[in-house]
Amino acid sequence: MAPTAAEQGEQHARKAVGLAARDAAGHLSPLAITRRNTGDDDVVIKILYCGVCHSDLHSIKNDWKNARYPMIPGHEIAGEVTEVGKNVSKYKAGDRVGVGCMVNSCRSCESCNKGFENHCPGMILTYNSVDVDGTVSYGGYSSMVVVHERFVVRFPDAMPLDKGAPLLCAGITVYSPMKYHGLNVPGLHLGVLGLGGLGHVAVKFGKAFGMKVTVISSSPGKKEEALGRLGADAFLVSKDADEMKAAMSTMDGIINTVSANIPMTPLLGLLKPNGKMVMVGLPEKPIEVPPFALVSTNKTLAGSLIGGMSDTQEMLDLAAKHGVTADIELIGADYVNTAMERLAKADVRYRFVIDIGNTLDKAAAAATTE
Repeated sequence: MAPTAAEQGEQHARKAVGLAARDAAGHLSPLAITRRNTGDDDVVIKILYCGVCHSDLHSIKNDWKNARYPMIPGHEIAGEVTEVGKNVSKYKAGDRVGVGCMVNSCRSCESCNKGFENHCPGMILTYNSVDVDGTVSYGGYSSMVVVHERFVVRFPDAMPLDKGAPLLCAGITVYSPMKYHGLNVPGLHLGVLGLGGLGHVAVKFGKAFGMKVTVISSSPGKKEEALGRLGADAFLVSKDADEMKAAMSTMDGIINTVSANIPMTPLLGLLKPNGKMVMVGLPEKPIEVPPFALVSTNKTLAGSLIGGMSDTQEMLDLAAKHGVTADIELIGADYVNTAMERLAKADVRYRFVIDIGNTLDKAAAAATTE
């Protein structure tokens, strides 16, 4: 039985502030909110940084027609533990921790028992989701959060929180399919389609795994960036027919990060027999794939959505070992609406991260005096 409104009020008595969208215009402004009191299995986190994911932009604009307003986005949360419940053994006050795309699940189904909480039918997203107590979840564009310890991960000491925060979405989104589709083997040839928030991290993980990495992009201007700064081995312009022809049947796998509807047959042609393309981008319209492009040489087209909690921790540990972080532009809370406008134009290299700890309270205070 769901708690009554009065019971919810008693349970959610902890005051906080966040940046919320009130409608599909998507404008973000300060909003006073409450978080639940610390449960026996909960971790209370002071949020210091939160990455800005492209799905945040889709969500506040209601592009996916599932928005619940007011909405506080953000699922790339990095911060510090301030309090833990009596049953919590993994974390203590002062620990550097993070929260990614989900904050709860049923914790008892087959997927949860196998460590794939991201496949649980009862998965509760970090924001814009209805939690078990009937309240709507608020994300990381906020001052603090209370989360069940199972959905908290630890940042290795070697990893800076601001550059590590985006790995909680972008990092696990590309790491998980690379792991489970065998695209993490030294010497194999990996194609990374699209060089944005997801793609640039995929390049870094591919090199960390010891793979040959080719960036596939429609933008020739990204070549120097891909080869010089990110360390890719090759760059392929997808609009150049001669380059595409020369690269046919050379790749063991492709991580497809593109969210646009693009012709699939030429890209599948880049794969060797038995090669795999894994989609992690979300085009708005159905994709068209001629069966012959897959059947003729036993190719696989798959999809992947984030990853489980144990894999997320594994990803962070490996990233710290190999120096993998996101390339970020650190912004203040008062810049977030401008950042969203720039994100819509792909004008960021490669992830905005909000300096929550140093700027959110100031932005909220300024808003109350206007």
